[in-house]
Amino acid sequence: METSTDTPRLLLVDDDQTFCMVLSQALKKRNFDVAVAYDIASSLALAEEKTPEYAVIDLRIGLESGLELVKKLIEIDNNTRIVMLTGFASIATAVEAIKLGATQYLTKPANADEIINALNKNDGDSSTVIKDNPLSVKRLEWEHLQKVLMENNGNISAAARALNMHRRTLQRKLDKRPVKE
Repeated sequence: METSTDTPRLLLVDDDQTFCMVLSQALKKRNFDVAVAYDIASSLALAEEKTPEYAVIDLRIGLESGLELVKKLIEIDNNTRIVMLTGFASIATAVEAIKLGATQYLTKPANADEIINALNKNDGDSSTVIKDNPLSVKRLEWEHLQKVLMENNGNISAAARALNMHRRTLQRKLDKRPVKE
C-alpha cells in the first residue's frame, strides 16, 4: 500500500474478485490508495503493514464473517472509518457492525460515490423515512434467525439447538437471500 502522504489509504475486503477490481478502480479514480484483500488473514496483514484510514468490508468473506474483521481493524486503530457492505442485510448484522466499530452499513449494490459518502458521514440521518408497512412474516423469520445466529457467534449447530430446529433446515434457510421487505 505505498502512497503519498495526501492520498488516503483504503482497505477493500471482499471475496468477489471482480467486484473488488471494479470498485478498486473507481476508488483510485477518486484519489484513494486502495489495497485489496480477498480474505481476513491477508487483510489483517495489509492493515498491520500500513494502517488504513478507511476500510470497506463485505459481511460475508467466503465462509468467514466480516464482523470479525471490523473488530480486529478497530483493535489495530480505532480511528479507521469502516463501511460494512452486504448483499445479506439484516437488522442483527447492522447493529453488530455498528457496535463493533463500523461507521456505516450499506446494502449491495452500492456504487463508489455512495461508499465514499458513507465513509465521510459522521452522524446518523434523522430524516430517514419510517416505513408504514411492518415487515412480512418471512422477513421477520429471517431477521430472527440472523439474531439467534449472532447470539451464538455464527455457530449454526448452536443456533439450531437454540431454535429447536434441525441444523440442515437452519442452514438451508440461512443460505437463501433475505426476503424483500
